[in-house]
Amino acid sequence: MEETGFFGTIFAPIENLLHFAIELLYSITEKLGFGSYGLAIIFLTIIIKIILYPLTAKQIQSMKAMQTLQPKLKKLQEKYKDNPQLMQQKLATLYKDAGVNPLAGCLPMLIQMPILMGMYYALFNFDYGGAEPSFLWLPSLSQTDPMYILPVLSALTTFLQSKMSMMEGTPQTKAITIIMPLFIGWISLNFPAGLVLYWVTMNVVQIIQQWWLSRNEEINNNKEAA
Repeated sequence: MEETGFFGTIFAPIENLLHFAIELLYSITEKLGFGSYGLAIIFLTIIIKIILYPLTAKQIQSMKAMQTLQPKLKKLQEKYKDNPQLMQQKLATLYKDAGVNPLAGCLPMLIQMPILMGMYYALFNFDYGGAEPSFLWLPSLSQTDPMYILPVLSALTTFLQSKMSMMEGTPQTKAITIIMPLFIGWISLNFPAGLVLYWVTMNVVQIIQQWWLSRNEEINNNKEAA
């Protein structure tokens, strides 16, 4: 399965670097006596998520800060709905007083996007040296999962990760937590198992990181309360 085009060309340098990283990690597992491309993909995904953790933390903290302001935002939008200019001024004052930048959550996401897209193209086009590497129940990482386990896991982990991110929200945002996982699960049915394995691993690590951030925040709040 190959996917080429404009975006594939743009992310080619990152794709080549990630190809090298996968081969390097595979060679390490091979020297340890259990050569596995599946483990190489999992290890690389974990390494990438650890490197990007500061950006992930900043993004999550910004999202939580915006969620905290939602009640006040709704009141201002309702109160000044007939005066958009004044509403924007009031919103800017609210953000400033709360020390929140509404764009702060977007920047970390934009910085991570080239790496995530590079990983997508790297695994979508990966030929595993012409072999058909198996992993656990998967006969080949270059083919779709015949047992549909990974697509189901991709949907479930996407749902849980989205649920943790959207603590409160409008009916529209709540609908996204249902629609997006179903969409991810559906497209995963046609993606190479290696790519879906990456997505599932990324979601699991993201869930752990979000839990860790929430735990530390709760501990800090308890200390301040004491």
